[in-house]
Amino acid sequence: MTPQSSFMILAPVDSGRVEELRRILASMNAAPGRADANNPLLPFGRFDIHFSRLVILDDPTKDDIEVYGVPRRSYPLYLAMLADVDGDADDFLAQLMQHSSKGLRTIFSCCQPAPRDDLKAWIEQYRVEPAANYINWRGRTVRQLREEAALAAYLQQKRADVAGKPPREMHRMLRGYVDAETAAGRLRLTPEARTPIGWTIRNLANLIGVPLAVLLLSPFLLLYLPFFAVILRSKERHDPEICPVPESAHAAKLSSLEDHYVANQFSAMGTLKPGLFRRSTITFILWLLDYTARHIYNRGHLTRVSTIHFARWVFLDRKQRLFFASNYDGSLDSYMDDFINKVAFGLNVVFSNGVGYPKSDWLVLGGAKNEQKFKYFIRRHELATEVWYTAHPGLTAADLERNTRIRQGLEASLSDEEASEWLALL
Repeated sequence: MTPQSSFMILAPVDSGRVEELRRILASMNAAPGRADANNPLLPFGRFDIHFSRLVILDDPTKDDIEVYGVPRRSYPLYLAMLADVDGDADDFLAQLMQHSSKGLRTIFSCCQPAPRDDLKAWIEQYRVEPAANYINWRGRTVRQLREEAALAAYLQQKRADVAGKPPREMHRMLRGYVDAETAAGRLRLTPEARTPIGWTIRNLANLIGVPLAVLLLSPFLLLYLPFFAVILRSKERHDPEICPVPESAHAAKLSSLEDHYVANQFSAMGTLKPGLFRRSTITFILWLLDYTARHIYNRGHLTRVSTIHFARWVFLDRKQRLFFASNYDGSLDSYMDDFINKVAFGLNVVFSNGVGYPKSDWLVLGGAKNEQKFKYFIRRHELATEVWYTAHPGLTAADLERNTRIRQGLEASLSDEEASEWLALL
């Protein structure tokens, strides 16, 4: 299995060169909301990238912290480059350095400081790791999803040629067609790579280490729980909501970047509620979220939601702010409705720690269940993503899972009933 990795560069932007930076980023697009996979600065299609984006982190809600009597904080604008890649993130960086160092220098030339002689050292200085990361199907590579999409399209085309035969006979004949195509080199079905031993060891250590840490901490957590509940309810009663209707110009700009493919991107950021209590709470929650996404929700579903391809939560500015980025199927409304209707408590657990979130109770109740306020809150915190790339613009997460099942069924020995079920996938 080839595991996936998250890669991210977060660099401060020279405030006098923001518009120049926007022009550079715009040059990487084939059209608004659609990156040019072969653009000369960063040819995304040359790498094993599932999704990538470049976005200027210009928080439209940074003044909200003043409702707590806290002075407005001064933050730099950041340029964030994100990529969800196959294999090790360090190997991906080495490939970037080999093939796109000149383009990276141009992209980050508007940062302060800009990269000089040693580009790799500069990038390492501004690389950041997510507090939590979600991968829809760990181990499914860009090569695999493309090969399986080609296989599914071929089988759908050839299905008519074997119509009327018994299911097992149809399966046998279709398998013969595919064997001939692969032998001729017109179809490729690359065998799964061996899982890197280092990744296996780290993953096993995480699998065992996190529950062990929770077990060791459990006496202290139980003692803290009553105090936590009292402090939480006290804060929830007094936390102000900031959920006005988003400005029409902001909403229109966001809309212009959406719904060009079957999938969409979402980028948002906001300030965390002040104080150690909220900061420690969200840190612990994201630690557990990262664990469950890594070991439990790694085969097509994040709890009951199956439309997310990749997502990450990243702390900014010494955990004073939080950045969230996801790649999902369908419209933003359907995406939000999916969460509201299925796992509103999960939204509350994380995002109720942010300034202005709709009032929640006991961390899990209320909040996102106030649908209109939640949608206003989300849209207001959303950022316009300047550049967004997807390796499979016409395929949903459901399509990718179906294509994998088609390949698995093709390579298996099936009963009549199993063959009928497999043929239904076509």
